[in-house]
Amino acid sequence: MDLAQKLADIFIKRLPADHIPYWDFNAPGIPNEPRDASAAAIAASAMLEMFVLLEDKMLAEKYRNVATNILTSLSSDAYLSGKVNHAFLLHSVGSKPQNSEIDVSIIYADYYDIEAWLRLKKMQAGKSIYENL
Repeated sequence: MDLAQKLADIFIKRLPADHIPYWDFNAPGIPNEPRDASAAAIAASAMLEMFVLLEDKMLAEKYRNVATNILTSLSSDAYLSGKVNHAFLLHSVGSKPQNSEIDVSIIYADYYDIEAWLRLKKMQAGKSIYENL
């Protein structure tokens, strides 16, 4: 859990204002680099799990708040696909160095976005994130 917290804190510290990371935090062209909705969705889901597992509830609340901010951004017009294609989310990056899947919809972004929203919904209903709805 200590390692998860350290990694999450580095991730949070480097997030831009809208809480959606660039494809690489050290990309040379920031702020004109592609964002990565898949990384955001994965991190949001993980932070919600951290919220449940952490004993320090004030610290846990920090991760829940960041996850909620990420999900709010992913739900905005800037990231929701709408009628653009059959995916939920736009703007993910598979591998920019290999010129593969840059600024596209990626199925695992949708998966982790749904997982994170389900976790949040369960938490709000007072259920375990591990139990079925």
